[in-house]
Amino acid sequence: MILTSNNLVYKAVYHGARAFAEVFSTLEVEGWENVPNGACIFASNHQSMLDPPLIGSCLPREISFIARRSLFDNPVFGAVIRSCHSIPVDRGEADIGAIRVALAALAQGRGLLIFPEGTRSADGVIGEAKAGAGLLACKSGAPVVPIHIRGARDVLPRGAFFPVGGARVRVRFGRALGPADYDPGEGVAGRTMEASRRILEAIKALPDSQDLGL
Repeated sequence: MILTSNNLVYKAVYHGARAFAEVFSTLEVEGWENVPNGACIFASNHQSMLDPPLIGSCLPREISFIARRSLFDNPVFGAVIRSCHSIPVDRGEADIGAIRVALAALAQGRGLLIFPEGTRSADGVIGEAKAGAGLLACKSGAPVVPIHIRGARDVLPRGAFFPVGGARVRVRFGRALGPADYDPGEGVAGRTMEASRRILEAIKALPDSQDLGL
């Protein structure tokens, strides 16, 4: 896989994340035929801090990332993730500025990664959907690619400072959802939450994820 990019910081993080995954795990990437060109929302379950760079390293193009605002507090780390097109968002509230930036990225034909759960799972089990993913999907009309990650939590569990080697990590891309698949329609009560719920159900329905209880 060759990344097409002139962004040196993005390329460094891209190759660093891929090397990290291959050193500390056996990495499998499946479902390439399901990834469209142009604007799309990549929606994944969230197991580990590794998830954003790991998914980014599985794609041959630069994408944008939704990230909680507190991650930008560290000047060095904040500068790095800004260079990687991360969009700061205030978690737990309607951040109109972040929504506008994310929609602008989609309007420019970019890919955008978001986690419908809103935060990492404490135990590896997929949690409840938050409205953010559905809001961006319904506002943009962009196709949504469901992604299921398995094993990232085994490499870097929540609260761990050092990776654990030997895990098997799989990133599976599902069939892209169109608006007819996720959008219940204008005027429907709880429209964006229902869209998020449908997106999360598509993640859960990817082959073997339910059998694993993830």
